[in-house]
Amino acid sequence: MFKEFLDFLKQYGVLGLAIAVIIGGKLNLLITSFVNDLLGPLIFLPVLKAAGVENISDLSYNGVLYGKVITSLIDFIIVALIVFMFAKKIMREQVVAKK
Repeated sequence: MFKEFLDFLKQYGVLGLAIAVIIGGKLNLLITSFVNDLLGPLIFLPVLKAAGVENISDLSYNGVLYGKVITSLIDFIIVALIVFMFAKKIMREQVVAKK
């Protein structure tokens, strides 16, 4: 039964998928921190100083936290570009391997 389970894991690439999910989650945390703690303050420093806020996520107007929307959008774009570049490289290698 254990051998069948191992064969199942190998056949369907479950371990690779699990590793990809774990690495993807950590990449998302890294990108979020990069945007919130490094990129956001550098880009929006004049706006932050004028608004009297330390973190871009705290920017709001009449209760609308548009700072969080901006950082989430930047975060999404960076993660989407990284996934696109990674998938493009993987797909190119699979096409070359099939020939």
